[in-house]
Amino acid sequence: MLNIPLEQERITSFIREYCRITGFKHLVIGLSGGIDSALSAALAVQAVGADNVFAVNIPYRNSHPDSAADANIVAKHLGLQLTTIDLSPMTDTYFDSYYPQASRLRRGNWMARIRMNVLYDFAALHNALVVGTGNRTELLVGYCTQYGDSACAFEPIGHLYKTEVWQMARYLMIPEKIITKTPTADLWEGQSDEEELGISYSDLDEILVHLTETFVQPDYPLETLNKVRQLIAGSEFKRNMPPVLERK
Repeated sequence: MLNIPLEQERITSFIREYCRITGFKHLVIGLSGGIDSALSAALAVQAVGADNVFAVNIPYRNSHPDSAADANIVAKHLGLQLTTIDLSPMTDTYFDSYYPQASRLRRGNWMARIRMNVLYDFAALHNALVVGTGNRTELLVGYCTQYGDSACAFEPIGHLYKTEVWQMARYLMIPEKIITKTPTADLWEGQSDEEELGISYSDLDEILVHLTETFVQPDYPLETLNKVRQLIAGSEFKRNMPPVLERK
């Protein structure tokens, strides 16, 4: 069982210490309107103060309107000034000019990486570090875009399973609308994280705990267990730095 007050202190201390050793006073975070970025932003504010956290919302033209609205709710709740930068011109110009028939996966990966470009440019503008918003569940199964949403200076909630993210968000009194909304990367209309993964977060977390921590086979169909094992193995490259040959 997660000791939430202890984790809160551990994470905020981790953020403050990383800022100290790297020499940065300011942080930049992409505020999507989802639970992961909301919790990461809340912990960043607790660690360094709202005046030192720059929040950016980067919607696409067909992003769900609730995403931007929810990002504003979180920003106001945390006392953050929110900057909105439209992703549409950067995306449409490329695909309309060169690959109009590109799949939604290619477009989604492009948008995830361009969003990170925006955040890193914002960080350069404010001499800040980019805060990651990935959780342990999604990092373990590779549910992220390499050099997109996985690119950051550090991951404050990267050790928390998705179900633990919800627990901590409630403890920190993140607005209930954010906690109860359907998780989505909002890269295309109607996208749902659990539908795309093909498994609920509660089941996935239970399986991951057994596969990566207790090493006791959980009571799930073998087909489901093998699927999760394949997700972990197939996304290993996303969790490592690019390989380099040793000098001889």
